Amino acid sequence: MSTDHSRIIRQLGELIRTPSVSSTDPAWDQGNRAVVELLAAWLQDMGFAVELMPVSADGRKANLIATLGSGPGGLVLAGHTDTVPFDEGRWRSDPLRLSERDQRLYGLGSTDMKGFFPVALAAAEAFLEQPLRQPLIILATADEESSMDGARALVAAGRPRARAAIVGEPTSLAPIRLHKGIMMEAIRVSGRSGHSSNPDLGLNALDVMQEVLGELMTFRSGLRQRFGNSRFEVAWPTLNLGCIHGGDNPNRICGSCELHFDLRLTPDAAEAGVREELEQRLQAIAQRSGAGLELRPLVEPVPPFEQSASSELVRLAETLTGHTATAAGFATEAPFFHALGMETIVMGPGSINLAHQPDEYLELAQIQPAIDLLRQCIARYCL
Repeated sequence: MSTDHSRIIRQLGELIRTPSVSSTDPAWDQGNRAVVELLAAWLQDMGFAVELMPVSADGRKANLIATLGSGPGGLVLAGHTDTVPFDEGRWRSDPLRLSERDQRLYGLGSTDMKGFFPVALAAAEAFLEQPLRQPLIILATADEESSMDGARALVAAGRPRARAAIVGEPTSLAPIRLHKGIMMEAIRVSGRSGHSSNPDLGLNALDVMQEVLGELMTFRSGLRQRFGNSRFEVAWPTLNLGCIHGGDNPNRICGSCELHFDLRLTPDAAEAGVREELEQRLQAIAQRSGAGLELRPLVEPVPPFEQSASSELVRLAETLTGHTATAAGFATEAPFFHALGMETIVMGPGSINLAHQPDEYLELAQIQPAIDLLRQCIARYCL
């Protein structure tokens, strides 16, 4: 059954026009309240029972739980409402305005992952006049791109509960049943500032950070050798140097420097005390240099995720898509839903290769197949 895509495009345009960046940098961080209120209004008009769950004390951030039908079991269609920061000058069009060209929908979050919500609503529309034997739950969360506090709040509350959950991250409609975990960390080096004409007047934090960077490269190589996992396309843990800040003037010895990085760990690496090992390596540098050196998490780590290959949901997704469920290198909210007792997979329209970069887009050709796929899943779990 074909769907009128004009409403989907209109809804996606409204979602993209409503900014909801989440970031570990306070200068970028925003709330998602306006986005979930927009979704809540649409879902309420469709007959869903709607609840907003506060995630932040000031109310700027919230989860949406929208339920059609009642009782135990059922299916959750889950997505996050936040986006990453963006480089506006590198976009060919306004990232906060939906642009349609070349059979593609361009805009911040079009594929990761605001585009999932109009598709999920269109899939649900086919069931509004049918008596559901088990509920359909559409879930929209806050802060997936930074702290995952939205998903953590759901686990703390013990809800929602269903038989199965589909996390609609962009996978080109192929099912993902396992992925790496992620740690976002900061290393701060504290030296002593002084006049640059005499290095002995201070302790240059940038000099010490250079040694830290070398140690991180050695550590990264060791992780690759020790924790390879052929189930992943990138078959080893990764360590990405994200940003660095230090010093204040060319003629002053740098008194402090801070590096932010992430670690994406395979399941075996996550269980091997990797962070404790890194802490020991950094403390050895601190003792040699005399500098202060602190390793601290920017957000709580996200554990790796794995759903059994023999589970009902994985087998259904493989049958419907014709793709064997595989592994992903990126992290999602899937382990949190799995912790609530739901069989969980990651599967949605769009490509992860287009996420987090200028000119992000969702292909129009992905919309109807995504709707059809979700409708079949809803029918299996809710009728």
